[in-house]
Amino acid sequence: MIVMPLPRKELPRVGEYVVATVKKIFDYGAYVTLDEYNDMEAYLPWSEVASRWVRNIRDVIRENQKIVVKVIRVNRRRKTVDVSLKKVPDNERRRKMLWWKRYLKASKIIELVAEKIGKSIEEAYKEVVWKLEDYYGDPLYGLEEAVLRGPEALREAGVPEEWIEPLYNEALRHVKVKMVRIRGILTLRCLKPDGVERIKKVLKIIEENISDEKQKVKGRVYLLGSPRYVLEITAPDYKTAEKILSNALKKAEKLAKKLGVEMSFEREKR
Repeated sequence: MIVMPLPRKELPRVGEYVVATVKKIFDYGAYVTLDEYNDMEAYLPWSEVASRWVRNIRDVIRENQKIVVKVIRVNRRRKTVDVSLKKVPDNERRRKMLWWKRYLKASKIIELVAEKIGKSIEEAYKEVVWKLEDYYGDPLYGLEEAVLRGPEALREAGVPEEWIEPLYNEALRHVKVKMVRIRGILTLRCLKPDGVERIKKVLKIIEENISDEKQKVKGRVYLLGSPRYVLEITAPDYKTAEKILSNALKKAEKLAKKLGVEMSFEREKR
C-alpha cells in the first residue's frame, strides 16, 4: 500500500485548486507539499497568504496544516510551482477538501481490492480509480452508484470484468450511501357520494409513482387524520426525490381534477 494516491500527471496546471500540507514557514513565505502530486514541493509567497495585512504569517498558517491552494505559476522546465492561499474562495476550499477526502476513501478501497486479486497499485489506478473519476467525476461516487444500482455501474465506467465482483463486494462493506427524505402534507376532499372511492384512486396513483426500485427511491402515503395524509419519499439525493415527487403530484392532480377531488400539497421544510 502507498501513503498517497498516484498522481495522474507530473505537474499541476495554472488555476488548479490543490490540497497541500504546510511544511516550512519563513518570514517571507512558506513551503508546502502538494498531496495530489506525490508531495511535490511548492512555494507559497508571503503576499499570497492572506488578502488582509497580517503581522505574522503564522497567524494564518501553521506547520503540518492541510490547506487548499491555487496554482499561480508553473515552471515546467525547472519543475517548480508557486501557489496562493488568498486566491481560494471558501466555497472552493470546502468543495476541494470534500472531494479529496472522498477520493482518498475510494482509492484505499480500490487498493485493498487490488491487493486481494493480485493487481499492482499502478493497475488499480489505471484500470479503476481513473476510469471511475473520468466517468463519474468522483471515484467514490462510482462506488456509491455500484452500491445503489449494482455491478453494472462499474461496467458502465469501463472497469475491467475481473475487478467487478470483488470491487462490488468491497463497496458493499465499506460504502454507506446517505439517503435523504422529503415529506409533506397531502389534503384530499371530495363531497361526491362515492368520494371515498375517488380519493382512494388518487392515493393509488400517487403510491404507484413515488417509488422506483432502479433509482433506490422508496415512497409511502399514510393517513394523518382525514382529510390529511403524509406523503414521504426517501432517495439517494434531493434532485432524484424532487423529480419523483413532482411527477407523482402532476399525475395525481390530473386525476383529481377529472374525478372532482379537491387536492393540495404542503411541503415540510427541510
